[in-house]
Amino acid sequence: MKEISEKKVLVLNLDHSPVGVVNVHKGFVLTYLEKATLLVKYDYLQIRSIDHVFDYPAVIRLNHYKNIPYKGVLLNRNNLFKRDKYTCQYCGSEKDLTLDHVIPKSKGGKTSWKNLITACHRCNTIKGNKTPEEAGMPLVSFPFKPNLSYFLAEYAERHATEWIPFLAIKEV
Repeated sequence: MKEISEKKVLVLNLDHSPVGVVNVHKGFVLTYLEKATLLVKYDYLQIRSIDHVFDYPAVIRLNHYKNIPYKGVLLNRNNLFKRDKYTCQYCGSEKDLTLDHVIPKSKGGKTSWKNLITACHRCNTIKGNKTPEEAGMPLVSFPFKPNLSYFLAEYAERHATEWIPFLAIKEV
């Protein structure tokens, strides 16, 4: 089991949309000060003081709606690799990974979520300045722009299954 200090708390807005993730200490303080409501606790874990036992928060909901401007998921190398599960989108390799423009920049391809994929160095070199169709290299999966819930759900599958019912996974 994960170390208790490593557990995280999913924070939802009043409308149940994900706002972010905090550590257990911050999640507990928000609920203790009645700024948030505990929705789901981690089973078999407790926070103890000398004379009290408290639930260990897994998912909390803010008690007042917070208007948080949508910033989207940052387009960067690490997030692209995460989206593509650290595998080449041409051959499935997990070694020597790099990024590839599906439609090459020289042919008007943009640097965007829907045109960048993870590719191994070998496939990227073979594809060169062609589209996948021209190179005869079909994609394993098509690129898409993920939202925050997509990455939170990926974390939840490995570390916090209690979060899954609160994360509607949609492509943007």
